[in-house]
Amino acid sequence: MRHELRIGAPEDLDASAISRIGNGAIVCLDPDLLRAVAANRRAVLAALTAGAAAVYGVNTGVGRFAGHRLDSRAQAEQQHRLLAGRAVGGAPWLPVRDTRVVMAIKLRALLAPESGVSAQLCSYLAERLNDQLVPAVPRGGIGCSGEIIPLCHAFQTLAGLGEVLEDGTEIAAAEALRRRGVAPFRPGPKEGISLIEGSPVATMHAILRGNEAREVAGWQLGALAATVDAMGAPRAVYDSRLAGGADEVLAGVLQDIQRLSDGGVVRGEVVQAPVSVRVGPQALAHLRRVTDELGGATRRALGVITDSPAWLGGEFVSTAGFHAAELGLRLDSVTAALVHVAEISVQRMHRLLDDRYTGLPSQLAARPGYQVGLAAVHKRAAGELHAMRRLACPATLGSIDTSAGQEDVQAFACAAGEQLRAAIDALFVVTSCELIAAAQAWGLRSSEPAPELRWLRHWVSRIVPPIGVDRPLGAEIGRLVSALRQVDPS
Repeated sequence: MRHELRIGAPEDLDASAISRIGNGAIVCLDPDLLRAVAANRRAVLAALTAGAAAVYGVNTGVGRFAGHRLDSRAQAEQQHRLLAGRAVGGAPWLPVRDTRVVMAIKLRALLAPESGVSAQLCSYLAERLNDQLVPAVPRGGIGCSGEIIPLCHAFQTLAGLGEVLEDGTEIAAAEALRRRGVAPFRPGPKEGISLIEGSPVATMHAILRGNEAREVAGWQLGALAATVDAMGAPRAVYDSRLAGGADEVLAGVLQDIQRLSDGGVVRGEVVQAPVSVRVGPQALAHLRRVTDELGGATRRALGVITDSPAWLGGEFVSTAGFHAAELGLRLDSVTAALVHVAEISVQRMHRLLDDRYTGLPSQLAARPGYQVGLAAVHKRAAGELHAMRRLACPATLGSIDTSAGQEDVQAFACAAGEQLRAAIDALFVVTSCELIAAAQAWGLRSSEPAPELRWLRHWVSRIVPPIGVDRPLGAEIGRLVSALRQVDPS
């Protein structure tokens, strides 16, 4: 049964509610909210009718043509044309959940008084979320200032233009609306420009990729504790007092490692574990900080006025709310933090395969010399890390002149979100490889792990059984990655 969300104010569509809509929740707009939107719309239409001033994208052209005034006939067609002429992207398309989140973020912006659109448009968008219309929205090729290209793809479908996805297949939006028994929406004054303004795609990435980064960070905490325990490494380096009272985040990570590894084997002959085994908490603490900072930027992005022009204080005001620079830079910083975590994880795994550091058979092979053990699994992790390192190059830097110089700066936040998506995918693979190695080490040591880690050993071993003889492990790594992404690591 699909969860139902009742929306009584734009602020009710916070990051949590938007995530639930992404997962299929039904949207119910409160009648009082729609009445407030309708009253605001009447004031906007009155101002447009009475005023002789230029209103960007309503009685003028856009971009380089902002100085061109439109006659009444051109104005009547302008909002529809805005949705048609900029849909120049192509596959690959955003996943269904991502697209629904983009639509929900746009719905929040449209419900705000600064947007000045009709209650009918807000209701129509909510109804398309509820009947699961999924526009085909490009993931890349977004070289615009703001997000006009992907937003044209997303919201021209309301007018029966472009394509939508049904069971992964592209079909004409007009046909999809016909199947739902609804007529295409004809945007009124200012509604077309409102649909293609703002940065809902970047905000979507901040919400969803931020959540996914926290999830993989939770599994990395478990992988670190598992390796510490499987290696029998000294635990004193994880004493939370070493945070000095000035770093609560680091202290929290250290406490987590102590808790998870308490009661496990400690090899008394080991004076000091390799650096990669000791510095994991510092890297994870930094990752927690940057994901928290991304969360703060997301909350700000949801609250900022992104319409341009915005209906503000009884007049139309041009804005720059479409410039998602902070989101892009924060997304880039999370990617860099994930890459550093991955580097440490891959190195820890290599040490775990080395008999000099564990006292276990080399390469964690059941019969060294006869079997390869986990050497190839480590090489898979190394390959994923190599790909991740290229993703750490900031996507947000490198503005390009477009629109004859009218648009001369881009945030490229959508590209930063896609790089973070790829980095998260790769780190889940790296984490799975390390967990497989830890489970193999526990089996070869013939001792139970620390009490808090026993469930993890048995859970991993059910998905990837102990490796007694060489076998192809690619599919099993894939199954463990899928399982990690479906289970809350906490």
